[in-house]
Amino acid sequence: MVPVDNEGAERDAPLTAEKTRRTVPLPLTVFFVVAALVAGFVLGRPGHPLDTSADAGFLRDMSTHHAQAVDMAMIIYDETDEPRLKAVSYDIARTQQAQIGRMQGWLVQWGLTARGSQPPMTWMAGHDHGGPSGGAPDRMPGLATDEQMRSLADASGTDAEILFLELMIAHHKGGIEMAEAGADLAGDQMVVTLAGGMGTAQQSEIDLMNDMLVERGAEPVDD
Repeated sequence: MVPVDNEGAERDAPLTAEKTRRTVPLPLTVFFVVAALVAGFVLGRPGHPLDTSADAGFLRDMSTHHAQAVDMAMIIYDETDEPRLKAVSYDIARTQQAQIGRMQGWLVQWGLTARGSQPPMTWMAGHDHGGPSGGAPDRMPGLATDEQMRSLADASGTDAEILFLELMIAHHKGGIEMAEAGADLAGDQMVVTLAGGMGTAQQSEIDLMNDMLVERGAEPVDD
């Protein structure tokens, strides 16, 4: 089951008896409450973002981006015995999986599907991201290729740790680019807040992972 944000449920909660007393007869109150709940189920949260909005596009594409980070983190979690890297990879997997649930939950609340009618990354068109002629990026920023994912799965020991750190730093940099665009372009304050928090958290993890690269005799990934 996809987690659902409780804020919408609280806003849609029935009026209390104290608020309805001496105003609207109880049968009519029940009718209006049921009608509101049905409308909320069909249409989503009042004023919800549209299928083609930056909000929906960000939630969908960041969910896909996060899913790869979870896969990468669990690969190295199973491979490494180094306690700090094991803790970092587990935290990345746990945090980003939870955020996937949150983002998919909002889409459900809004009555939107997990996949939209537009190609991935369309929502970023026009944002200052370095894409061609101000259009949408050619590919999702920071996403590892299938070959890189296979290399990570096949690697072992320190080589696997270094490759993971390099790939995850690049992945986080792309995630920050998407998060900054989401915070700028989204209209729903929940999405804006989530995107802003993602950027801050991932930059902190980049700094930590660069330190871990140096500890393993590798060069840090430049900005």
